[in-house]
Amino acid sequence: MADHTYDVVVLGGGTGGYVAAIKASQLGLKTALVDAGKVGGTCLHRGCIPTKALLQTAELLHTFGHKADYGLVGGDVKLDYPKTMARKDKVVTQLWKGVQFLLKKHQVTVYEGWGRLMDAQHLSVDIPGKEAITLTTRDIVIATGSVPRELPGLAFDGKGIISSDHVLERQDIPKSLLILGGGAIGVEFASMYNDFGSEVTLVEMLPHILPQDDEEVAAELDKMLGKRGVKVLAGTKFDIQSVKSSDKGIEASVETSDGGRQTLSAEVLLVAVGRQAVTRDIGLEAVGVKVERGFIVVDDHYRTNVPHVYAIGDVNGGYLLAHVAAHEGMIAMETIAGKEPETLDPHRVPRVTYSRPEVASVGLTQKEAETQGYTVKVGLFPFRANGKSLILGEPEGVVKLVADKKTDALLGAHIVGPHASDLINEMALAKFLEATAWEVAESVHAHPTVSEVLHEAALAVDGLAIHI
Repeated sequence: MADHTYDVVVLGGGTGGYVAAIKASQLGLKTALVDAGKVGGTCLHRGCIPTKALLQTAELLHTFGHKADYGLVGGDVKLDYPKTMARKDKVVTQLWKGVQFLLKKHQVTVYEGWGRLMDAQHLSVDIPGKEAITLTTRDIVIATGSVPRELPGLAFDGKGIISSDHVLERQDIPKSLLILGGGAIGVEFASMYNDFGSEVTLVEMLPHILPQDDEEVAAELDKMLGKRGVKVLAGTKFDIQSVKSSDKGIEASVETSDGGRQTLSAEVLLVAVGRQAVTRDIGLEAVGVKVERGFIVVDDHYRTNVPHVYAIGDVNGGYLLAHVAAHEGMIAMETIAGKEPETLDPHRVPRVTYSRPEVASVGLTQKEAETQGYTVKVGLFPFRANGKSLILGEPEGVVKLVADKKTDALLGAHIVGPHASDLINEMALAKFLEATAWEVAESVHAHPTVSEVLHEAALAVDGLAIHI
């Protein structure tokens, strides 16, 4: 008879789950991973990786559309979308096989089935075509992730009203697209479809797109999207009751920030208003795990109210980001192994929107810092004054650093511009090391590189920037 007893069982095989399982194995714990889908989860199969593969094609299409600026000649470059989708699938498959290999390498037992908690030490696993299995364990880590949030009265049909999941399944590009939600997901798809030739309208209820980002940086991106032809309607209420669907597409009314009303129409409506945790039918009620506002309640080591039951990643309602889920998984496993890991400070978490150009941030916005009582000083530096950005042909954007005027401590960094997703990691490290703006400015940056914008912005905090 097979032995189904483990030190720890991870329920959910997304980024947080498989990283947690590998970490547990490294810590000497006998580990099992349960997932009803493919290991890698949302990020690998329906989120981070496939969307960024499509966004890479969109960026290249834009670049080749300006080939004459680089002294290149030749025929027009056209988009073959089925091949673009095939490339996306190829990238995903390669990484999926890599995750499978890593789990096998670390001797993590994988059960492909739907798992439910029976109590704090037992899970049942329904495996298609086989009898259910009961797993016995000392600790359980829930990492079931999230799915696109569906609004009441606006159900997804996969055709006219779609989610981000549906985007990755479509084999065509709509002529026009109405996007509800101006957060990272909505902005990324607005940028992508605009580059692919769609007529895009982006509706956001809050005063500016990317509501979690610095207002000044969000405003810069708003202007850039507008120049590209994306119609951005921030501070706009979407009337769900007005939505009409027909063979011709979708029609809906909105109330704009000035109180006026508009009727918008498009071939497709993409609803990108956030995500909801996967908590149904996984046994939480039977065990008594506390859930608030749809998310599992945890402490700073990801322990739930039930001893020996942990919850990491999107399901606990923190930052719904793959890299956060992975880090939480490692902290949870070190806690289970009896270690005392450093807890995760949310102000050290980098956040990225992979639009063109990219937006990235870490720490407090200027408004958040001032609300918390800081007297701030701000350093701004435009990419247009950076040599490498001009060489790349990507001169638009700005870096904004927010520092404490009294201590010079770096409070936040906000970037809209080329390679923002890579640049922000230097600022995340600076936050972790509790660096000051002066220390960032004193760090030598190679020339010519895009990273020099960080050096100059740090100098600008004290009015000492050289190249502006």
